[in-house]
Amino acid sequence: MAFENPTRERIKELLEQPGNIAVVGLSDNPDKVSHMVAAAMQTRGYRIIPVNPNADTILGEKSYASLSDIPEPVHIVNVFRRPETVVPVAEEAVKIKANVFWLQQGIVNEEAAQICQAAGLEVIMDRCIKVEDAVLQPKLSVN
Repeated sequence: MAFENPTRERIKELLEQPGNIAVVGLSDNPDKVSHMVAAAMQTRGYRIIPVNPNADTILGEKSYASLSDIPEPVHIVNVFRRPETVVPVAEEAVKIKANVFWLQQGIVNEEAAQICQAAGLEVIMDRCIKVEDAVLQPKLSVN
């Protein structure tokens, strides 16, 4: 059976749930897409937890080397990595008991999706979390 993303209504529900968003592959370079997307989500009130082993802090938040190093619950694991590198990230998302495994626009990996779905995580692939949030939840920014 081919993978299908949740409905738009379900994605909206997932984004409305409180919780942290761990961003795997979050760059400390403000010119990179991952940084721009995470900064926009942070501005809209989401708690962003950077996952980048090469940075101490990003967007004012402590950066962690891996998902397993994060000392608090993670609601959404948002991934900015090449498709061929995401299976270990999916396995780690299962290990930390995240609720949602979200692969950014342009990223698809059926094996990673199957790993997460088998463990009860909801999976979204090839969608930009910032775009989905802006379309589905037009809330006011904190600025």
